[in-house]
Parts: sequence; structure tokens; C-alpha cells
Amino acid sequence: MFGLFGKRGPRAPRGGPLAGLPVPRSAGVLSCRVLDPVSEPVRQAEFVLSDTAGRKVLAGETDPYGSVLATVPAGEYRLAVTAEGYAPYHGNALVTENAHAGLGDVLLQIAPQPPLPEPGDWEIDPMHSQIGFTARHIGLARIHGRFNSFAGAVRIAERMERSAMHVVIDAASIDTGVRMRDDHLRSGDFLDVGAYPTMEFFSERFVHKGGSRWAVTGGLTLHGVSRTVTLDTQYLGLGSGLQGETRCACRATTELHREDFTLTWQTLLARGIAAVGSSITIDLDVQIVPKATRPA
Repeated sequence: MFGLFGKRGPRAPRGGPLAGLPVPRSAGVLSCRVLDPVSEPVRQAEFVLSDTAGRKVLAGETDPYGSVLATVPAGEYRLAVTAEGYAPYHGNALVTENAHAGLGDVLLQIAPQPPLPEPGDWEIDPMHSQIGFTARHIGLARIHGRFNSFAGAVRIAERMERSAMHVVIDAASIDTGVRMRDDHLRSGDFLDVGAYPTMEFFSERFVHKGGSRWAVTGGLTLHGVSRTVTLDTQYLGLGSGLQGETRCACRATTELHREDFTLTWQTLLARGIAAVGSSITIDLDVQIVPKATRPA
């Protein structure tokens, strides 16, 4: 599955399912299975194998069965396993030459959940928030931009799942750092800010996906067209600002397709490659504060 190979001259561990697996003479095989508290495999858990000096030797994700199988140089290692919603695991491993170091089952425990914000009316603090986007350019590079002017309100319900949010974005505040490009994006070829000065997102559906992950689904109105959009959201918890105000933070991302919002302007390069990609990735870093306490 994963391997770190040295000089030629492979051997195979004798017997068992690893018989016939090529292993360099100075290496061994490390394996384990990552399970949740009810012994179900944790797929795509991230693992890092470090040597005694703290240098990363190997990193990756568990397979669909929660397993890790790696060929590494013989030595002593530190294994770290992390997965969304679970407490991190740390353990030691000793790998000897031409041998199989089976660590057995690594059991992950459910991580304590960060406290949710208090019910009530909150608002986005634009000074500590950002709405950004990324688009492909000429099939190679990526163009990054953001909207500099926006406002939003969040009503936290007694049950978080019944909360609601409303965000309004000034379309003319688009900023990619290049004035000519920004003027083109504001024109009738793209956002047409004269006819559609704002973009709006409204949601009344907050779905807990486990751990700190939430799905926030609502209607996005862009360029006069409304479509259902889901924000893949990571809740970051509560904290205090410099003036003692309570703050709540999250990160969110989604992918939009320009054609869904009738943003169909396109030009092709000589090789038939689109100048601007169809998919736009939206990234949000948001802090909210209770409505009456946002600092000036």
C-alpha cells in the first residue's frame, strides 16, 4: 500500500498473508487497523510515522477497512493517528529487519465536542472574516479573489439544527488584485453588478455530520438565479476577543458551477482550452459575535 524502499535485495516475511511481499533487507513491515469505540473501521484516518528525532518518515490515510500497511526502514518509531471527531492516538512501534511489526487494533475514542454558541442573535464580524474564491485559469493556474464588503446575521436556536443565517455580499466589492480583471468580472460578461448588486445566502438547515463537521444548506441567489448550496462547515468553537467579547468561529467551503447561475461567458485559447474554468471553489473563514457586542 505504502512503501519506502532502499537498496535492492528484497526478502519476504515467512508465512502469513505477507508472504511474497518484497521487503528490502534493511526494512520491515508495519501494520495496524484503526477502529472506533464500537470496533468499526475508521476509513481515511490520517496517520504519521516519525523517527526518534521527530522527523516524519511516512504519512497517509487508512484504507476503506481502516488498515495501514507500510514498508519502512528498521528502527523505532512514533505513530500518530487522527480522525475527525476522535481524540488523537499516539503510540510507539519497533520495526526490525525482514520482520512484520503488527500493532493490532488501534482504538480511537470520541473527542469531547466544543461548546456551541448560546441561543440568540449573532452577526458576522467582517473585520475578522473573509469570503474568498478560487477559479482555474487557462487550464493551469488558479486565480484567487475575495469579496471585501459583506454582512450577515445568524440566529442560534435552542437546538443548533434549527438555527438560521442570512448573508448579503456586495458583488461590486470583488477583488482579485488586478483592476482590469476585476472590472471585467463586474461587467455584464460576469456578475453584471449594475443589474444584480448583491449576492445572498439564506439557510435554515444545519445538519450535524459528526465531530466538528456541519452541513449548512440553503439558497444562494447570484446573478438573479437561486440555487440550493451546501456549505461543508468545520466548527472551531468559542473564544474571547481583545475586549472580552465572546466570539464563535468556523470555516466552510463549497463548489459552484458558473453555468448554474447563467454566468456563461467564455473564450477559448488557441488550443481549445477555456480561459476561465467552470468550477469555482468558495472558502469562508467566519467569526460571529453576539449582535449587541460587536466592537466598533
